[in-house]
Amino acid sequence: MRARTLADLSAPLLTLRLLAAEFAHLPAPHVTVSTLYPERLELAFHDDFAAFETWREALNIDPASVVHHVQRDGRTGVLNVHGTFAGADVELTGYATIPAPEPVLAGAGVGS
Repeated sequence: MRARTLADLSAPLLTLRLLAAEFAHLPAPHVTVSTLYPERLELAFHDDFAAFETWREALNIDPASVVHHVQRDGRTGVLNVHGTFAGADVELTGYATIPAPEPVLAGAGVGS
């Protein structure tokens, strides 16, 4: 297997450049470009589902394709979706802390 070059990452890097120009007003994501997935640009939003949703709408990605799951002992909600922009696979991931449930006292809510 040959070593990848920076040219191999041209699709996600060009996409990032276009996103920076067209959507400079949107919340800044954590950006990942990797030789493991040379056609993918990953944008992550930590503790901010609203920023995830803003980017999903801006990229016109179908809301029905968003996948939700919970990790870290039920304390972190995760949203994930893939779309295409300028020839690259764009993966959006949003993370948000799920608040701990309020303790319920025994007999609370029972009529007096």
